[in-house]
Parts: sequence; C-alpha cells; structure tokens
Amino acid sequence: MRVRPLVALKKTVCGSALLLMAAGCSGKTQAPAAPPPREVEVLTLAPSEVRDTGEYLGSLLSRQSVTVLPQVNGYVRRILVKPGQKVEAGATLLEVDSREETAALDSAQAQHSSAEVSRDLARRTYARTEALYKEGLASAQEMEQGRAQLEAAEAAARAAAAQVAQRQVQLQFHAVRAPFPGTVGDVLVRLGDFVSATTPLTSIAQADVLEVSVSLPSERARALKPDTALEILDSQGNVVLTSTLFFVAPQADPRTQLVEVKAAFQNTVGLRPSELVRARVVYSRHEALQIPALAVVRLSGQPFAMVVQEKDGKTVVERRPIALGMLGNMAYVVENGLKQGDRVAVSSLQALRDGMPVKLKTAEAPATQVTAPGASAAGSR
Repeated sequence: MRVRPLVALKKTVCGSALLLMAAGCSGKTQAPAAPPPREVEVLTLAPSEVRDTGEYLGSLLSRQSVTVLPQVNGYVRRILVKPGQKVEAGATLLEVDSREETAALDSAQAQHSSAEVSRDLARRTYARTEALYKEGLASAQEMEQGRAQLEAAEAAARAAAAQVAQRQVQLQFHAVRAPFPGTVGDVLVRLGDFVSATTPLTSIAQADVLEVSVSLPSERARALKPDTALEILDSQGNVVLTSTLFFVAPQADPRTQLVEVKAAFQNTVGLRPSELVRARVVYSRHEALQIPALAVVRLSGQPFAMVVQEKDGKTVVERRPIALGMLGNMAYVVENGLKQGDRVAVSSLQALRDGMPVKLKTAEAPATQVTAPGASAAGSR
C-alpha cells in the first residue's frame, strides 16, 4: 500500500502538535527572574579647591657665584683644594710664587727700622738743642735746623711704615682665598703654570640658596601677583620645593615675547646651579565642582554624566548633559549641568542605561589642579 508524501507530512505535524498540547496541560512555564541591580561606585559632588597652574622649564642660578682670578703675576707653587670641595670664606685655594715679594717686604722692613733709628736720633738731637737754646748756648738757626731734621726723620719713618704695609698687602695677594663659602669648581691650572691677573684659576659657587628663572608667556605673566607660588617638581611630578616669586621682569624679551620671573629657595634637596628643572607656577586658587575624567560619557561629542536619583522607590541612573571646563590631572571642572550634592556614577559606565536601577557604593573624590592650555609651551631662558 503506497502512502502519499503529503498525507504523511500532515500526520507528522498533527502528532507534534498533540504532543506539545499534552506537555502544556501537564504544567505551567515560569518567566525568567529579573537580574539584580548593578553595583556602581557613586561620588557626591562638593566644591573643592581648584588651582590654575602652568608647568615650565626652569634654570637654577646660584645667588653667589664667581670665577676666581689671581691679583698678581707668578708661578703656581701650591694647590690646596680639589674640584667639588666645600670651603669656608677666606680659605686658601692656591698660592702663587711669592719669593720676590717676600724679599721686597724684608727690604722695606729694614728701611723702616733704619728710618725709626734716624727719627729717634733726630728727637734726641732736637731735645738737646732746645735745652741749649733755653740757656742761650744755641742759636735760633740751630733750633730751626733741629726741628726740620726731626720732621724729616718722622716723615721718612712714616713713609717706610707705609711701604712695609704695602708690601704686606701685596704679599697677601699671592695666597688666593675664597671670597665666600661655597663649592669649588674645576681647577684650571696646574703646579708650575705661570698665571697673570686675567688667568682663570677656578670658580666658587654657593648652592645653599638658589634662584630658579622661568620664562612665561606675556598674557599669563599679566595675571601674576606678589605672592604667586612657584613649585619645583621632580621627574615624577612630585613637589620637592616651594617658594614665592620675588622678581617679574618689567618688559618681555623682544625675541621670544616671554617674561622672566624668579623665585629663591633654600636648597635642601641637593640641586645644583645651572641645572634645568620642572617648575610649576600657581596662578590662582578657587572653589569649584569637579567630576573625575573617567566618569564622563561622550555621545557624538556631547559630555554626559550618569546621575543617580531616587525614582518610584528605586535608585536609578539618569543620563544628564553637562558642560565641562579645563581638565586637571584626574578631573574636569564642571561649569554647568551639575550642582552641589548631586551623585554621579564613576564605575561600570559602559553597562549603564538611562533609567537603569543600580546599587550604590561610595567612591572617593579625586584632587585636581587645572593647567591652562598651552602653559607648558614656554621654556627657560
């Protein structure tokens, strides 16, 4: 007996339908359970300090630095210091051959001794002549001659004493001394070298107190105040020294149109003169709302924040457009769209949808500082 294919297909379909109806009658299917609210970290907005800063390249300068030159001509006989050595004021750095000057001093001292002997003899002679003149045994002419000889002897003694003092001062110039306490630079001469008054011997720099010189854009320099803070940063951006500006150039550099500013500080971290450092100028401080940069969602270029609200007895998120100000290290300044006390989600942002219920977890507010656009473009002088 042949079975037609169409009849067989109808029987199969009818059988499947009967099986499904039987299964439906045996029990009811349950709808899947709703997923639990997603846990998100929430930050409550509150005003905090915002610093308007600019980072630049600064150059360190020693407040006391000098190139040491000799004051006499001669050969170097002794070198008493080494490069990098710290010396006190008046310490002898090196000595120039002084044998000729020593001999000249000895000669001047001998002449001074001879002049003093002649002066003493003239005094005694004048005293005897004066006594004889009172008794009428010496003439007025002899009296005048005795006085003149005494005055000449006294003048010769003073001249000899001045010559001795001059030679002593000149002899001191053969010992080259440190004008102030500091660190010795490279010693540029060797034993036996002939030096003159124009020969550089070494240098002395004081690193206890340093100045940092920074060049700022003219438009930013106009906003400076006498108490403007300047910070020295290390390679990781941490503040190592802080001071205030004491000098703002009255005119801009005609070539670069930059304005030089300076600050002085106690060098407690081992910085060196002529070193280049990162310097940050704090132009102003004010209070403002801030939102972490990672809490900002952008759609077609428009920034949004996921604000947490209570609605119909549920905690849900609302996507709200906001206006942002300048970007700091970790957060934006909020100019519009949010107010103090608003709660914004700072985690799981990609999974959040407008009106979606959430479970709250408190997050910490980040600190920030605002850097003006293009602030780090200027360098040191």
